[in-house]
Amino acid sequence: MATSSLAISPRKLRSDLYSYSYQNDSNTPLVISVLASLIERTMARNERIVKNCTWALSKDIRTRVFDCHETPDLTIQSYLERVFRYTRAGPSVYVVAYVYIDRFCQANPGFRINSRNVHRLLITTIMVASKYVEDMNYRNSYFARVGGLTTNELNKLELEFVFLMGFKLHVNVSVFESYCCHLEREVGIGGGYHIEKTLRCAEEIKSGQQEEKRYNQIARIML
Repeated sequence: MATSSLAISPRKLRSDLYSYSYQNDSNTPLVISVLASLIERTMARNERIVKNCTWALSKDIRTRVFDCHETPDLTIQSYLERVFRYTRAGPSVYVVAYVYIDRFCQANPGFRINSRNVHRLLITTIMVASKYVEDMNYRNSYFARVGGLTTNELNKLELEFVFLMGFKLHVNVSVFESYCCHLEREVGIGGGYHIEKTLRCAEEIKSGQQEEKRYNQIARIML
């Protein structure tokens, strides 16, 4: 994939991820490129499996709700960039969305990510992850327009998703860390990737920035 050739230093990616939420002029988080590459690799692997084993085709009727009639003419990278551009969801949202995708696949072994269901699965998991991670969120109708769906379609996908997940939406810090490491290990071998290791680090940076701001305000008053 194209992302594997990107020269991203650990220092740059750490800085990008840890400080993103507190910068108004942030570019697209680098974790999006990593996630897009990993999902594309998963799809390619699933296509090879299905090609060699016809019995591997998804037989789970419940998960077919994510299948679309026409495959969107957008790469995973472009789709994720579009979602970010219009929602500005922080980097941790995409990590949590990946946790949800993995849990969904484990809970529904008959489901395989492919070109027909990946876009709907992504917008659903990102929206649900955003509700879990972020304090402020857009309405479902807005996420639907961003994802190229109707509001009713996305509402149905969200409902089906949480039921198929067994409502297992909680992601603690240790789980978050393990998936960050997994993303790094799977996509970043030799690529210089270093995904954020913990939510605590972002909180520490935020706290430090707030403390520095208060110090500067006090210094100005004293002067």
